[in-house]
Amino acid sequence: MSAQIPTLDLAPALVVLPGPRAGYADGATGRSGDEGGGRPLRTPDARDLFEHGPVLVAHASMTAKRLNLQAPARGRGVFDVLELYAFTRPATFCAPSAVGLATALGLPEPKGAPAQAQTLRDAAGALLHELAMTPRPSREEALAVAETLARAGWAWGPAVVGALRSAPVGNQFRSSGLDVWARAVEWEDQAPPGEPGSRPVDPERASERLRELLQRSGLDEAREAQDTFAREAAYAFAPREREGEPQMMLAEAGTGVGKTLGYLAPASVWAEMNGPSVWISTYTRALQRQIERESHSIYPDPLVRARKAVVRKGRENYLCLLNFQEQVNTAQLGNGDLIGLGLAARWARASRDGDMTGGDFPAWLPTLFAIPPSVQAGPANLVDRRGECIHAGCQHYRVCFIEKAVRASKRADIVIANHALVLSQAAFDGARAARGLKGDNETTSLKRIVFDEGHHLFDAADSAFSAALSGAEAAELRRWLRGPEGRGRRGRGLEARLLDIIGEREGARGALNAALHAAAALPGEGWSGRIAPPDGQVNPIGPIETYLVSVIEQLRARVTDRPGAAEQGLQCAARPAIELVRERAGEAAKALAAIEAPLLALARHLEDVLDEEADTLPTSERARIEGALRGLDRRARMTLPAWRSILKAIDEDAEDDPEFVDWFEATFLYGRVVDAACRRHWVDPTEPLRAAVLSPAHGVLVTSATLTDPALEDPFALAEMRTGAARLPQSPKVLRLVSPFDYEKNARAFVVTDVGKDDPRQVSAAMRELFLAAGGGGLGLFTAIRRLKAVHERIAAPLADQGLALYAQHVDPLEAGALVDIFRAEEDACLLGTDAIRDGIDVPGRSLRLLVFDRVPWPRPDVLHKARRARFGGKGYDDSTARARISQAFGRLIRRADDRGVFVMLDAAAPTRLFSSLPEGVTIERVSLVEAIEATAAFLSEDRS
Repeated sequence: MSAQIPTLDLAPALVVLPGPRAGYADGATGRSGDEGGGRPLRTPDARDLFEHGPVLVAHASMTAKRLNLQAPARGRGVFDVLELYAFTRPATFCAPSAVGLATALGLPEPKGAPAQAQTLRDAAGALLHELAMTPRPSREEALAVAETLARAGWAWGPAVVGALRSAPVGNQFRSSGLDVWARAVEWEDQAPPGEPGSRPVDPERASERLRELLQRSGLDEAREAQDTFAREAAYAFAPREREGEPQMMLAEAGTGVGKTLGYLAPASVWAEMNGPSVWISTYTRALQRQIERESHSIYPDPLVRARKAVVRKGRENYLCLLNFQEQVNTAQLGNGDLIGLGLAARWARASRDGDMTGGDFPAWLPTLFAIPPSVQAGPANLVDRRGECIHAGCQHYRVCFIEKAVRASKRADIVIANHALVLSQAAFDGARAARGLKGDNETTSLKRIVFDEGHHLFDAADSAFSAALSGAEAAELRRWLRGPEGRGRRGRGLEARLLDIIGEREGARGALNAALHAAAALPGEGWSGRIAPPDGQVNPIGPIETYLVSVIEQLRARVTDRPGAAEQGLQCAARPAIELVRERAGEAAKALAAIEAPLLALARHLEDVLDEEADTLPTSERARIEGALRGLDRRARMTLPAWRSILKAIDEDAEDDPEFVDWFEATFLYGRVVDAACRRHWVDPTEPLRAAVLSPAHGVLVTSATLTDPALEDPFALAEMRTGAARLPQSPKVLRLVSPFDYEKNARAFVVTDVGKDDPRQVSAAMRELFLAAGGGGLGLFTAIRRLKAVHERIAAPLADQGLALYAQHVDPLEAGALVDIFRAEEDACLLGTDAIRDGIDVPGRSLRLLVFDRVPWPRPDVLHKARRARFGGKGYDDSTARARISQAFGRLIRRADDRGVFVMLDAAAPTRLFSSLPEGVTIERVSLVEAIEATAAFLSEDRS
């Protein structure tokens, strides 16, 4: 290469680990005893370096927090290497830390802050060299974006431009590079695929396919349990005999059985013979990604895989190119985050499918610097969260990521979705089908479904088939109808989306105007500060805000203040309601009815247009009207009637319906009420689950590592109830395959008998010493955020003194998935989290070798749970719920045959019966804290040796 690639010799690198413990590297030759060229740095000196720069860091916001500083704005003095990574390797994975960068770039794992600081310099140099040698997608396009960002003041701009210009570059690329929509590939529509066939999957053929998949994955042969799973799972792919009676199977497969390939084998065979499509539904984004990776063995060719295995999420997960264009236009006028948008543009050009939440978009990118939420280049602003899509009326319709995903899923053999999408869409499609209309076309052909993480199916159904009238939800409806009413806000109201279609049709225009006028009764700008101001001087505007004020009054009258109320919120039964609530419920219901009626009239007018002008209506207008009708249906025929039904029951002081639970709830933020809601949930949501999902299907497989409860006479009885299988005429086929791991040899489990679980100092000391005994790799699980924060405050510095980094959910400025990524990458790090961590973590190897519960994870005894406890078995239902949570958490500990791990419960009162669901070979020992520490150190030291 003729020109020298620019480096940053004048910018020292700074890494600050929890504690804080800092290290820096400035390019000078390392002295004797230095770690990899880096040197320790006192905290005051680290603050000075960070504040005055120039300095290289990995995650500027996290670095600032550890130094007890405010997150910095972007400037030319702070070079975040993660931004350079996002530019150079868009849409590729990297855990957001110095160790994560080292792993992604194939560099040795650095231990300690000084070595990590040197790694940052090495990583920056490697990325600049890579950018100079092999820029993606082309040197010209990368340079166009880089020069745009350099003009906007991006710290990396000069170095990146220099690297790209170190080789000859053409001048044919004349745009800013941010107009990614101009270079996106268009989707092509095709004829409908038709109904799937009914040819059965022979168990032997499923077994053969499994062997093929294992060979392509580089594995020699199937484990006996995995082969059994594949053969037995073929049952769910047999033709059903009667309407409303799917071939349903419940299969528990312990960790290590290999259930993913076990069901992908018969699923792929069935799809080839009958498809499309088999829908595989998960609860967590992490498992969606894992299943997509497993599909590589079915379709090794990336082009074939892109057609055959499609990841599907709700529309609110994908980049909206129209929103992106609007943000870019605003930022180029000086009113936005142009640098963040440039990095997002790099991602959009490389993204597999435009998925911004759990896909290949780096969730940490918008969090690196202090950027106002309203202009952040992240999912909050760039996806369609509000149903404002104008469908075929959008200039980017032909290249839309959402439309591509919807169309691809209709023809794919395997659709990898999630419970929330499958159930909410099924509820919507069912409501439309009841009126003789077609569904939303987003989850068609739900004939064969695999629900992985099936133990969450009940909770997913509970969410999908519920209703909530809150300040936030009502304000969102107003925004959907009237558009943005505050200065500088983006968005499109219903009038902007429909006016040119409605044209001179007087009836439709009248209905639209009436709906917009009535929507003024909904909460408007600043509603939260009016219904629950810090000074207590409420000033509600309109009947909905007035009603919510009365709800808060009832909550304060009925609920006694208690520790943790600000964290968990306040709840009370909706009925009997206080007189003020009853009065205002009726007024609120009338206001909602005044919105609902014209919206229904508008929907009828649009349906008439589709019917009467079928022979002349342009395709684009037809698509826009159909999109608008789906939005109107969701709100005018589902949401508003549900809200009015709740209000009517309160207004009339009706008898409780045994099938539903209605309650009031207040949400807190920073210690004060910020919203109120009245909620309605099914006591047993498996009834709508059966009607909307199970009965219309032909075959359903529900699988998990934790489906059964061995404490029950029939271990599958609770699973049958919670999955809806008990509501079907025919009993499901059941299968239980235990884990092949040697838990007796590789796991230890302790209940500590002398730690006061209600004393934060004792819990903190116990976790600190256990984490130290394990040498890191510890995961602490909490049932309350405030206890998590209290422990983190006490143990972060002592662990740092011993070289162990501590990360924490709700403390560190990263979402849970990014924290898990760092925890996985750093073998000796520790992590504190709540149930979101417990359910979504997959960390094989030594990075997770100790799991500590602060107390028994009993279900929270809220209004809804108490109703279900009364319905489903009283104390036994509580036990089953806690037993399942303990089992799920333990399953995170041993992920491979050679993993070793220790499980500790810091709750002396934990009943022995709650541990009966742990794997065979695991024996609970009740010991003192000292004994647990010594046993943990001894057991895990064998692993190190």
